[in-house]
Amino acid sequence: MARIALGLALALVLMTSGVAVAAPTHTQGSITVVAPVPGAVVGGNGATVHIELALEGVDPSRLRVIVTRVGAHEHGRRNVTNAFTATATGATADLDVHALGAGITRLTARAGAAHATTFFDVEPGLDLTAAGRCDFLLPNRCLLPFPNDFYTVADPASPTGRRIHLDARSLPANSSGVHIDPTEWNRNDGFSPGQPIMLSFPGIDLAKTGAAPITDVGRSLRKDAPIVIVDAQSGKRWPYFAELDVDAPDDASRTLIIRPAVNFLEGHRYVVGLRDLEDGNGDAIAPSRAFEIYRDRLTTLSPVIERRRASMENVFAALHRARVGRHELTLAWDFTIASAQGIAGRMLHIRDDAFAALGTRVPTFTVDNVENNVSSRVYRRITGTFQVPLYLDRGGVSGSRFVYGADGLPQRQPHDYTAQYQCVIPPSAVNTPARFSLYGHGLLGSFDEVNSSIVLDMAVAHNTAYCGSNFIGLAEDDIGNAVSILQDLSKFPTLADRTQQGFLNFLFLGRVMKLANGFAANPAFQVAGKPLVDTSQLFYDGNSEGAIFGGALTAVAQDFTRSVLAEAGMNYSTLLQRSVDFDTYLMIFKPAYPDEYDRLVSSGLIEMLWDRGETNGYAQHLTTDPYPNTPAHTILLLGAVGDHQVAQVSLEVEARTIGARVHRPFVEPDRTYDVAPAWGIPTIEHYPFTGTAYFIWDTGSPLSPTTNSPPRAGHDPHDDTPRQPAVLDLKDQFWNGAITDVCNGGPCLGVPFP
Repeated sequence: MARIALGLALALVLMTSGVAVAAPTHTQGSITVVAPVPGAVVGGNGATVHIELALEGVDPSRLRVIVTRVGAHEHGRRNVTNAFTATATGATADLDVHALGAGITRLTARAGAAHATTFFDVEPGLDLTAAGRCDFLLPNRCLLPFPNDFYTVADPASPTGRRIHLDARSLPANSSGVHIDPTEWNRNDGFSPGQPIMLSFPGIDLAKTGAAPITDVGRSLRKDAPIVIVDAQSGKRWPYFAELDVDAPDDASRTLIIRPAVNFLEGHRYVVGLRDLEDGNGDAIAPSRAFEIYRDRLTTLSPVIERRRASMENVFAALHRARVGRHELTLAWDFTIASAQGIAGRMLHIRDDAFAALGTRVPTFTVDNVENNVSSRVYRRITGTFQVPLYLDRGGVSGSRFVYGADGLPQRQPHDYTAQYQCVIPPSAVNTPARFSLYGHGLLGSFDEVNSSIVLDMAVAHNTAYCGSNFIGLAEDDIGNAVSILQDLSKFPTLADRTQQGFLNFLFLGRVMKLANGFAANPAFQVAGKPLVDTSQLFYDGNSEGAIFGGALTAVAQDFTRSVLAEAGMNYSTLLQRSVDFDTYLMIFKPAYPDEYDRLVSSGLIEMLWDRGETNGYAQHLTTDPYPNTPAHTILLLGAVGDHQVAQVSLEVEARTIGARVHRPFVEPDRTYDVAPAWGIPTIEHYPFTGTAYFIWDTGSPLSPTTNSPPRAGHDPHDDTPRQPAVLDLKDQFWNGAITDVCNGGPCLGVPFP
């Protein structure tokens, strides 16, 4: 305590009193300390501290220099005179940083009656040269740890009270030297609800450390867990799994990734603490000097460090309430999750604005082509267009951006967007009007996916007519823009903005389908003057991208309340590295961003914007706590064991986040690596069941890797689940209001489809 009290008192004197501590005393000559300047923090990026003295009218042979660590005992006082090279006008020395020791140091130089004293702060390994834009808690990567409230500023006008404040110089640069432009990120009032936590401890061994792996999420909540995440509002521990980036070139550069097992809550502040970390030899990993200063209450002379002390004390206090002692810690920090308004506010605004203008009218549509008896499974196929209010520039073409008004929200443009649709009607609709469902296509697909077997199987088996449009933003005509984004991630906002316009398009298509005086009143959708479709209810069915986007679409939908999301998942920051689909795009992404760290951290950055256009950003409101003027929704989640394209782990996070119940037995005992399969997801206790449900089908494919890499071995079961006869029955039951156990008391097993 004496060390702390003395250091604090000294720091207060140095920083607030105005005393010129380096001023020489002039008696028979003078000594002036030229370097380091008073109060300097030195030793951050070098092995030595340079000392320079100016001598005037003194005998250099009589020079005596003493350095003393303030607050240290007698052994902290050292005579370093012999290290100096002196001339008649000056003396210099380069003193070993580690020999000096860390902390506030007093230097006293004397030559006869002349003397000078200064104070400086020796902090080995603590480099503050970029402290305005890089968190100095971890010295080896500028942006880490991330997410981090260090990269926010106070904003009383935002729902969270924070605003992202990233500096382009701290963000990845492409091979042309262009850093990501943070302008759009800096609109956010927090980080993603599914934000991957990234940090760097070179050589860390997660097995020896005992960190919870992807196969044992429950371990993350143990009292002695080495990684602790705490909701600062509630004090609750948060579940997660930890992994090391398998794609890093070596252990020294391998980023530690901590992924939430259930999405963080909007607007909440979270505190992360790490303790008892070990390397591959079982040796303890030491904290950085910067963190040690805060943890051990060591006073410094740095205003930069001291300004942060109060917020760090809040971090320690939150961990203390969670029974984690500060002196156990190797690292701790906090971050704030974006608000519902910050994530979905743009989408909700364009929805409400567009539908307010529409009123009770049917959106304008055309029927451009009608094909009868297309096949034994398609009685009629109708293709046309419909008009949607536009909020993008450049007419809404691929690569366009929202046009913002003075209120900071997207502004409607003078001309509408012309969207395309295609509908397929099964033969059974001739006798009984077909159930009517929107359909969401797969990755970079288009509306004509309604003609695929995966759709027509359901159409024929259960008398369902489907209409699809393009999920613009990530549809077939966005391939060129996707390539451009991969070469310069500053362009990513174009994807997020256009995707939200795409959601609005789907909502307008749904309105045309839902109203009795819409499609159903047009001869193209009739036979003998009677509708081929039942407009009493509208549904949604999406596969792959159509499920990833479909959850977000459903969360803002007012015209339908029951959606099937198959081949489902969410959170592209988890999905991309775990999908074989991304292999093709890596051929473009890697040359543009050749450093694996840059690519990895970029996946976390873009999720902060992608949240505006995929389920991850809307999941908290999908089944409960609906948005204003929006009904609650019920979801059927469907997945496949070993899916090569949409990672099973992301689907499980989605199921936990939206409050789904899971069918058990989940899988056969030898068909999982998990200690507790589908951990944290409650079981469907009784059938019939009317709530949100999660089923996974096993068609025998190899299990997914436990690393952040895609499954590649064997058959890809991605499209197997929606084609199982039992799944078709399950979807039909779900849309009728209640499901039964179509798996007959066991795990859901199926056959692979080519």
